[in-house]
Amino acid sequence: MVFRRYFVIFLSAITIIVGASSETSLLFAQSLGATEIRVEGAQRIEADTVRSYVPIRAGQKITTQGMDDALKKLFATGLFADVIVRREGSVVVVRVVENPIINRIAFEGNKRVSNEILQDEVKLRPRIVYTRSRVQSDVQRLIDVYRRNGRFAASVEPKVIQLPQNRVDLVFEITEGPITEIRRIGFVGNVKYSDSDLRTIVRTKESAWYRFLSADDTYDPDRLTFDRELLRRFYLSKGYADFRVVSAVAELAPNREGFFITFTIEEGERYRFGKIDVAAKLRDLSSDQLKGHIKIKGGDWYNADAVENVVLNLTDAVGTLGYAFVDIRPQVKRKKKERAIDITFRVREGPRVFVERIDITGNVRTIDPVIRREMTLVEGDAFNASKMRRARKRIRNLGFFEKVDVKNVAGSQRDKTVLQVKVRERSTGEISFGAGFSSSDGLLGSVGIRERNLLGKGQDLLLKTTIAAESSQIDLQFTEPYFLDRELAAGFDLFRTTRDLQDESSFERKSLGAGLRLGFEYSDKLRQRLRYRISREEVTNVASTASLAVREQAGAAVKSEISQILTYDSRDDRFLPTKGVVARFNTDLAGLGGSVRYVRTNVKATKFFPITEQFIGSIGGSAGYIIGIGDDVRIVDRFFLGGPSLRGFEVAGAGPRDEASDDAVGGKFIYTGTAQLTFPIGLPNEFGIKGRMFSDIGSLSNSESTLATITDDKSLRASVGLGISWKSPFGPVVIDFSKALLKKDFDKTEVLRFDFGARF
Repeated sequence: MVFRRYFVIFLSAITIIVGASSETSLLFAQSLGATEIRVEGAQRIEADTVRSYVPIRAGQKITTQGMDDALKKLFATGLFADVIVRREGSVVVVRVVENPIINRIAFEGNKRVSNEILQDEVKLRPRIVYTRSRVQSDVQRLIDVYRRNGRFAASVEPKVIQLPQNRVDLVFEITEGPITEIRRIGFVGNVKYSDSDLRTIVRTKESAWYRFLSADDTYDPDRLTFDRELLRRFYLSKGYADFRVVSAVAELAPNREGFFITFTIEEGERYRFGKIDVAAKLRDLSSDQLKGHIKIKGGDWYNADAVENVVLNLTDAVGTLGYAFVDIRPQVKRKKKERAIDITFRVREGPRVFVERIDITGNVRTIDPVIRREMTLVEGDAFNASKMRRARKRIRNLGFFEKVDVKNVAGSQRDKTVLQVKVRERSTGEISFGAGFSSSDGLLGSVGIRERNLLGKGQDLLLKTTIAAESSQIDLQFTEPYFLDRELAAGFDLFRTTRDLQDESSFERKSLGAGLRLGFEYSDKLRQRLRYRISREEVTNVASTASLAVREQAGAAVKSEISQILTYDSRDDRFLPTKGVVARFNTDLAGLGGSVRYVRTNVKATKFFPITEQFIGSIGGSAGYIIGIGDDVRIVDRFFLGGPSLRGFEVAGAGPRDEASDDAVGGKFIYTGTAQLTFPIGLPNEFGIKGRMFSDIGSLSNSESTLATITDDKSLRASVGLGISWKSPFGPVVIDFSKALLKKDFDKTEVLRFDFGARF
C-alpha cells in the first residue's frame, strides 16, 4: 500500500513536470515568433499577395487577434470562396479556396428587355472574379430594370456552370411575368372633387384596354411622387390653400400582377384673394410703378399659379427698370374666418451674386447651345431665382429630355454661383401610322417620319404622306427654331396635294409648290408668323357637265403668295379648353410674281368660359373677304361654306351655286358664328368624352362669273345640333348630329358629321 502511494505521487510529479515543460516550450516558441507564413491552395494568386493581407510577419509574435484580422482581410478581398487561418507550432498556415473566374455571362428568358440593356445594367463582366455578393447585387439590378418597365412579378435566378481551370459561365434565368397594372386608383378625404375628377389630374392611370399605347397604367414610384405634386398644384390653383397629400400608398396584389393605389388627402377650406399690395424697398422705386403688373385682384379665387406669375412679371419689370439684384417674395396673411388671403409682394434688394459658370451634364446627343439658348441667365449676369425657374421650364418644354434639374451651387467666391443643369435625354424620333374617317375626305391613311432634334441641334424634320378617298398630300417640312441665333423659328416646306371636288364642284385641284416661313413670339400668348409660298395650282379633270364658271377657269396658274398670321391663344387646353380666348388674323397677298393676284383677309376668334365646373360655354365667329387684283378671283382661292364651318350643311353645301349644273362656285365674302355648350354625359372624366349642344350661323356671297347663271343668295343660314367629342388615345373623335333651320332650296344639308383620326 505504501509502495503504491509513493508510485502515484511519483507519476503525478512526472506529469506536472512534463506539462510545465510543454507549456514552457510553447511559450518559448511564441516568444521567438512565427517562423513561417505558409500559403496553401493558391492557384492564380501569388502566395506573396496572400501574405500581404496577413498582419503577422516572420519573427513576430503569433496572436489570436492577428489571425482573426488576417481572416477578415482575406475574405474582404472578394478573391476567395473560403479561407482558413491556423497555427502549427511556430508556423501560420493560410489555406484558401479561390473564387472562380467568369468566362461568359448570358441571359435566358428575356423577351421584353434586350440583352444589350441587361448587359449594361449588370456590373459583373467576363474575366472578373465570381462572388456571390456581386451576383446577388446584379440580380437586384435586373429586377429593378423590370420593375421600371412595370413588371413587378419578374424573377431572376442565377445559374453557375462549372468549367475547367476554375472558370464558370454565369447564366441569369429570367421569368419576366406579366405587366403589373394599376387595378384601381382611389382617393380618401376628397369632398369637393370626385374620384373621377382627380383621376384626370394624376399622371398615373387605371389599366384599360385602350391604353396599350401608353405606360401610364403601370406602377412607377417616381410618377407617384409627381402625382402628389400634380394634386397639390391642382387644389392650390382652385383656392384650397390648406390642401395637403397625407399619403400615397401603392399596395401590390397577392398575385403580384396589379397595384391598388390610394391617395389620402385633406382638402381644407377654399380661399379667395383678399387685399393685394406691393411694397418696394428699393431706392427711387415706388410701389405705384409696379402695381400695374399685378394681374390678380381681391375677391377672385386664390390661385398659387397666378401668384407665381405675378412674381415673374414683377421680376421682369424691376429688371427692366435697371435693378439687377432683387428678391421678390409674396408675404401671405391667411384669414381663416373670412376665408381670404392677403398678399403683399415685397420687393427688396437681393444678394449681389453673379453667375460664374453654367455646367450642363447628361446631354449625350443634344449639343450644349440648344440648352444654353433656353437659359434666361448667362455667365456674368446677376443671379435671379425666378429666371432660373423659368429656364428650367423652358428646357422642359423642348420635349427632348425625360428629366431636367436646374440648381445653383456655391462658386469660387462668395459673390459667385454656378448653375448646374442636369438632363436625361429621351428619344425624339417618331414614326407614325394613321388611319381614320372624315365626312369631308372619307377613309384616310397617313405615314409620317419625324425627328424633333435633328443631329442634336434642336431642328425639326418631318416627312408625311396622307392618302384619302377625296384627297392626297405629301409634305416635307424643316424647321430651325433659333434662326440666326435668335428666337426666330424659320423653315421651308415642299408639298404636293390633290383634292377631288367632283361632288362639290365637278373638278379636281392639284398643287405643287414650296414655301418659306418665319415665326416669332411677342409674348407667351401672342405669336406672329410670316410665310411665302410659290405653287402651281391646276384645275383639272373638269366634268363635261360642270358649270361654265368652273370650265372657264380650267388649266394651271402659278401663284406667288406672301402671308402673315397673327395668333393670340390663352386657352388652358387645345382640345377641351375650359377658359381662354383663341383668335387669328390672317392676310394673304398674291401677285409678287406668278399669274394670280388677290388680297385675302380672314379673322376668327373664339372665347371659352366656365359656367360651372363641368359645363363650359363658348362663343365665336369668323369673317373673310378676298379681292381680285386686275382679274377675277379663281375658284380654288375662294371661300366655301359648309361642313366643319357650318354644321348641318355638306362641305360647300351652302352659298352660291350654278343653277344649271348644281355646282358650288364659292364666294368672296364669308362670315360665320357659333355658340356651344360642352357638358359631361355621365362617364368618368378620365375617358375624355364630352357632350355638346351647338348652334351655327353663316353666310357666303359675292360670287362672280361672266358665263354661268349663279344663284347668289346673301341670306343667313343657321343650324342647331348635338354631338360628342372624345379625346381618345387614337386621336380626336367628333360626332355631330345637326339640323339646318335656315336654308335655301338649292343648299345641300347633312344630318351626321363624323371625324376620326388615329396615330399609332
